[in-house]
Amino acid sequence: MPTSSIWRAHRHAVALLRSLLCGAALLATPALPAQGDQPGIAFSALRPGAELPPDWKNLPVIHGKTMTRYSLVADGNTTVLQADASASASALMHEGNIDLSRTPVATWRWKAQAPIEGANNSEGRKEDAPARLVFFFDGDKHKLSFGERASMQLAKRLGGEDLPYATLMYIWSTTAAPGSVIPNPHTGRVQMIVVSGRPGDAGQWQTLRRNVAQDYEQVFHEPPGKITGYGLLTDTDNTGTATRAWYGDLRFLPAP
Repeated sequence: MPTSSIWRAHRHAVALLRSLLCGAALLATPALPAQGDQPGIAFSALRPGAELPPDWKNLPVIHGKTMTRYSLVADGNTTVLQADASASASALMHEGNIDLSRTPVATWRWKAQAPIEGANNSEGRKEDAPARLVFFFDGDKHKLSFGERASMQLAKRLGGEDLPYATLMYIWSTTAAPGSVIPNPHTGRVQMIVVSGRPGDAGQWQTLRRNVAQDYEQVFHEPPGKITGYGLLTDTDNTGTATRAWYGDLRFLPAP
């Protein structure tokens, strides 16, 4: 593929992949376990208004963009995480301390206030979501196509950091039915599985459960490598709108 074609095909992917939340910068930050060695996070064990645990970092999608605000709030008698995005994009991320061979099942709760007006996860200029659960994976980059490796190398030269081998997201979206798989508009190395967004989902707490290892194998057609980072993302930077969502406890469990 000519160099000019690679640039045209991947220049937007570079910006997105750099954001894919500065995964390498996350890995370079030592984890400071705040809730033991168990992966996930129990927001319900924290106080409304308290600081977030130090091993969870609010990381920008692209440096210089407005950050989504994440705060602990009361929801009845329970503490939850509130995400407020206003033309913003940043993610609350943790280093990858999940052993998928032992605990491949993610279970979590979330609630989106409303769909994002104008959002469409199949279109790069409209690719926003009120709620996402994000996983970064390591893998053998030599197996990737020339174009995919070229975009990653270009992104590393521009940003100075290695990019994830693959990214899997669970998203709240009204542009496809739950269970649908949406490739990122710019790169097949990011795959999104719709898990919420049916009529009536807005404003309602939902309890979700997914086998991350099985889903990864389904969308990337190979067993997953090591998880290098995971977290939560509410973003409206592409549509320039405002949204609010809430996240409950996130846990990882053995397969049934």
